Amino acid sequence: MDETITYRTATADDALTLCELGQLLNAVHHTGRPDIYAAATDDVSRDLPHWSGVFEKPDHVAFIAHVGDQAAAFITANLSASSGPLMQRQNVVRIGSVCVAEPFSGKGIGRALMQLVKDWAVEHDAQDLRLTVWPFNERAARMYAEFGFEQRAVEMGMRLV
Repeated sequence: MDETITYRTATADDALTLCELGQLLNAVHHTGRPDIYAAATDDVSRDLPHWSGVFEKPDHVAFIAHVGDQAAAFITANLSASSGPLMQRQNVVRIGSVCVAEPFSGKGIGRALMQLVKDWAVEHDAQDLRLTVWPFNERAARMYAEFGFEQRAVEMGMRLV
């Protein structure tokens, strides 16, 4: 079996693949917060509008990893500029989703995808790289911390119904 890992910029042709891999994200998030996140589905095309948006918006990027000829993981990110009189002006890249299929976990693929986004951010004159992670997603939080991310803020919420 070919274990060669390759990485490339994803295109709109990869949207259904992101939908398929994204079911892992759906499952993890739905398990952690079923009050917020929809369950994974066998009809992966349900998520096509979400993942296709990555390819339709300027300053968005997605990278995909393959092990041999099998799609194994992806990452999405977008570039924006902070503005306003109270903030330092800076270009910020925000990572949206990181997904590594279970059979490929622990091979460094997630970290390699994170590095691709970091390099993309530098190439696009970003001064900061950000992401959001839920407390229940301890495995991801650990990887992000090992990669060099620091906790900066805590988002709080309150259910109203």
